[in-house]
Amino acid sequence: MAMPSQPDPRPEEETVKYEVIDGVAWVYFNRPDKRNCQSPKLNRQMGRVLNELEFRDDVQVLVLTGEGSAWSAGMDLLEYFRMNEAGGIGAVRKAQREAYSWWERLRWYEKATIGMINGWCFGGAYGPLFACDIAIASDDAQFGLSEINWAILPGGGASKVAAELMPYRKAMYHAMMGENLTGQQAAEQGLVTESVPADKLKARVQEIADNLKKKDTHALRATKWAMRRVMEMTYDNAEDYLIRTQEALNDFGGWETRKEATKQFLDEKTFKPGLGAFDKTKVAKD
Repeated sequence: MAMPSQPDPRPEEETVKYEVIDGVAWVYFNRPDKRNCQSPKLNRQMGRVLNELEFRDDVQVLVLTGEGSAWSAGMDLLEYFRMNEAGGIGAVRKAQREAYSWWERLRWYEKATIGMINGWCFGGAYGPLFACDIAIASDDAQFGLSEINWAILPGGGASKVAAELMPYRKAMYHAMMGENLTGQQAAEQGLVTESVPADKLKARVQEIADNLKKKDTHALRATKWAMRRVMEMTYDNAEDYLIRTQEALNDFGGWETRKEATKQFLDEKTFKPGLGAFDKTKVAKD
């Protein structure tokens, strides 16, 4: 007879691990034996790690991935649901806030972010999936909204993520049927940016990170925030917002970077915007 599941004895600080290598912070969900499902301990630790890395000068890009064979199997049914529900509405709300707060932090992160989806990505994992600016999946990754199979709806933003990223008919089928998508299907339906063979995944993410590192930091931040904001705006509001955002960007050294990039294009002919980033190392420093 199987033994009932027990709470994970892993110390809170071990539920997330990270390493910073050449400007890239590789952050790992680190409960591989639990398919990296998100417990209150993991959610608290992830919040700490993201805050710690956000303004470090040696971090230009953050990659979120999973230790072992999964990205994240969603919310921990024992520790996030059953145990908190037994504790009443206060415990439930606390656990929700701990999860949603780091997903929000990641959505509006100061640095560029990449989700490296190396395996299972289910339910509650759609929150951080959506929060990553770019998402690259392994062809054999599995994506699922399995909530319907155990009589709840895809909550915690998961329904919104599917409806936002996928065509309406595909999102509805995905949520109602509880059938999984491969990485390739997820890419075809817009849930991720692209899908690559498992043995090419890390190299592709590294390639994207190296390209992002060449961009102007302030312009990159303004661009990713603008893309998220305009999704919910009318065209006229978005147009006005983007004009004001560029004006604000000028106060972050925008005039100097623009003059240097223009000089490299018009005068020195060393740079073509359609073929890559200008050389930001030549911007005059105060």
